[in-house]
Parts: sequence; C-alpha cells; structure tokens
Amino acid sequence: MRYIVSDIHGCYKEYKALLEKIAFSDEDELFVLGDSMDRGEEPMKVIQDMMNRPNVFYIIGNHDYMMLSALRKLMVEVTEENYDNHLDEDDVMTYLHWIQDGGEVTAEQFSKLTNEEKMDILNYLKEASVYEILEEKEKMYILVHAGLNHFSEDKELYEYELEDLIWHRTDYKKRYFQNPDVIVVTGHTPTPLIREDKEALVFQENGHIALDCACVFGGRLAAYCVETGEVIYVEGAE
Repeated sequence: MRYIVSDIHGCYKEYKALLEKIAFSDEDELFVLGDSMDRGEEPMKVIQDMMNRPNVFYIIGNHDYMMLSALRKLMVEVTEENYDNHLDEDDVMTYLHWIQDGGEVTAEQFSKLTNEEKMDILNYLKEASVYEILEEKEKMYILVHAGLNHFSEDKELYEYELEDLIWHRTDYKKRYFQNPDVIVVTGHTPTPLIREDKEALVFQENGHIALDCACVFGGRLAAYCVETGEVIYVEGAE
C-alpha cells in the first residue's frame, strides 16, 4: 500500500503510532509532504527514522527549506579565506526567521548531533523532491507541500517556482484541474482552517485532499491510503 502524510512537525510518538496503526511494512511506501521538523518535541528522531527507511519518499516543505537555508551556511568551516564574508546579514535574518517560526527545538537537537549526522540530514533535505505524481487506476494524485501558486492547467509541474509549491497556500474553494480524476494533495494549511466545521480531519473536496490535521497543535496526524482512499488517524498530543 502507498500512504501519504504531512506536517509531522516533530511529533515522533504520533508518527510511530501511525506507522504501527497502518502496519507499515517494507512492502509499503510512505510519501511525506514535508515539514517533519520544527515546533514539536522530537524532530530529529522523526527525520532520522525516515532517512533509514528506503520506502519513505520525502517532499520538501517550507520548514525544511528554512532549516536547510539556515544551517548549510553554518556547517561551512570558517577559514582565513572566508572569515570576512562567511555569514552576511541575510544569512543571520534567515536563521532568526527560522528560529522564530518554530525552529528552536530543531536547532537545539541538531547541534547535539555529530558532524556526519548533521551532513546526512542536510543532504537528505537537499535531495528531497519538490513534487511527486502517483497514479491509481484512473486517478492521478499530485503531491506538493503547500499548493500550486500561479496555477494554470496548461502549466507543467516543473515550470512552477519552488516558492509556489512550498509557501503559498491553496485555494481549497477552487477546483484546479477540471478533470475530476486529477487530485491535488497538500499539507501546509491546517485543516481546521479549511473545514467549515473546524475539525482536525482531512479535507476532501473540489479536487483537493488536505492532510495537515494540526497534530502538533493537539489535532491529529493523518495518513491517506492511495489504493483504498481510507484515512487513518492518531490523536495529537494535548
């Protein structure tokens, strides 16, 4: 079976409980729509678990990108040659913005890793996809973290800017693809902000599946099964 999850945000216990609940095995595949770190208690455990599973496929989110942008400069060895221009004002602001947006716990745990572990994580994020396409019978699922900003039905996915895919929120009231068998699957926007009932449940309307059920804020962590259309939940921490 193929499963899709999003926005785990350091909720390691819920992530492991969800894998157990779906009986995730080496025969299955898990597609993660980014933002596995920041805000929650154990982001490094989440990302390192995923890295050790060859059947987990990672799609970069805005928090992953902020972390990568902030830390890859800090991992460069300072020498006499680069001392004066190693970090500039933009680098400092990038780091501060990431910390203010939930990166503090990630930065703290990252700092305790070995240099080899740090580089493995940064390389893993650098090699992450920006989108994936899954097909199941007549349906096609387009997997991105946030949405398809500046959308055009004639536009190829590779023509979108990274910012369009990881930062800009989807308009869930609008059907993007007129073909009802083409479905856009996203995270990024917590579903209580999308659903009229404000429930922390998956949103499925207008050719969209939104999976960020606000686990780190006390909602739920959700997995969508591509083959069956079933949604499996675990409760988030209070």
